[in-house]
Amino acid sequence: MTNILNEAAGNQTAAFFSIIRNKTKYRLFLLKNLPAAYFSGLQLVHATEDECSITIPYKWFTKNPFRSTYFACLSMAAEMSTGILAMAQTYKRKPAVSMLVVGIEGKFHKKATGITKFICTDGSRIKEAVENAIILHQSTSVKAHSVGFNNQQEVVAEFWITWSFKAKN
Repeated sequence: MTNILNEAAGNQTAAFFSIIRNKTKYRLFLLKNLPAAYFSGLQLVHATEDECSITIPYKWFTKNPFRSTYFACLSMAAEMSTGILAMAQTYKRKPAVSMLVVGIEGKFHKKATGITKFICTDGSRIKEAVENAIILHQSTSVKAHSVGFNNQQEVVAEFWITWSFKAKN
């Protein structure tokens, strides 16, 4: 039974990635559901079941008065790098699984003055939390880590996004 559930979940995850990797569908998704991310210029660079990377540019819409990327835009990109991994695991799931950010922590190391790339490699931990929510019939959470790098591969910022998952009845 568990193998059948894993296979069905794997098919849905693959279907999600085929949609999200399509640049036009991704941009339309952002425009419809996350307009701030659309206008900020968030770009999906890479997405697999295990990791996701998102870029945020430094431009008029994302800047602050200190000539760097506004912290809220950085946190939005970090959250997206974890959120895509979470959405992949909850997409068309049977039973349906709700997901919600319940915590966020950030640490800033350098000024973000160009393109910042956030990478989250916690896909397996997110998958495990979703599976536990379904098996245990209770809310589970996971703290996903996303690290932002500049073009020189220096760490600009780190975020820890806590996601909660709950299987719906």
